[in-house]
Amino acid sequence: MEKSEVRNQKLEIRNIPTIILAGGLGTRLRSVIQDLPKPMAPVNGKPFLHYIFQYLSKQGIGHVILSVGYKHESIKDFFGSSYLDIAIEYSVEEEPLGTGGGIKQAFDLVQQEAFVLNGDTFFDVDLRELKQFSNHTNADIAMSLKQMSNFDRYGIVVRDELDRAQSFEEKRFTESGFINGGAYLIQKKLFDKIEVVQKFSFEKDVLEKYVRSLNFFGKEFDGYFIDIGIPEDYNKAQIDFKS
Repeated sequence: MEKSEVRNQKLEIRNIPTIILAGGLGTRLRSVIQDLPKPMAPVNGKPFLHYIFQYLSKQGIGHVILSVGYKHESIKDFFGSSYLDIAIEYSVEEEPLGTGGGIKQAFDLVQQEAFVLNGDTFFDVDLRELKQFSNHTNADIAMSLKQMSNFDRYGIVVRDELDRAQSFEEKRFTESGFINGGAYLIQKKLFDKIEVVQKFSFEKDVLEKYVRSLNFFGKEFDGYFIDIGIPEDYNKAQIDFKS
């Protein structure tokens, strides 16, 4: 066994909280789901969020902070204060704060660092590897990257030879490139280094704005990835998650 694999197994991540952004309205899914928060979209009889909890349980995570807003009562009613032996806290947006505002508010419940996931995306990332990568690079934000081919739905992340992010390019047709997979390890000290208003976009107002001045690093993972934000992929999830 490689030394890095041994270190990876010894990394303890159970006490690192995971923030899940679960406040999405699911506007583009209205034609196929009921009037629900997007992470509550049913997949084979279970909310999509259930499968994220299942993944986090297997990863050894013990604490989740759900960043919720729109119709958050439906999420609380289903998941309560504990699910699959994972303790749950809620960060409730009284009004929409954007992805950045939601993350920043949820960090009020965080001591030092937190994994951050999108509630409408499933990416099978080894979180211990992401933690190890973050430690190695001293990243303010360590992000997961997924290589994709022939796509126009996502922008791409450009890195240097040391895996430091150099730019985030706009959505356009791309034959091959790395996209931001939406799974991060973020240091709380990041929010002392940026200037933002209460409502802001994490992608535009943090990643794109500060990519040259702060330590943003990206690591490639080749695990299963799906984003249920459009009906086509939501329907694909119904098939994929049977197995």
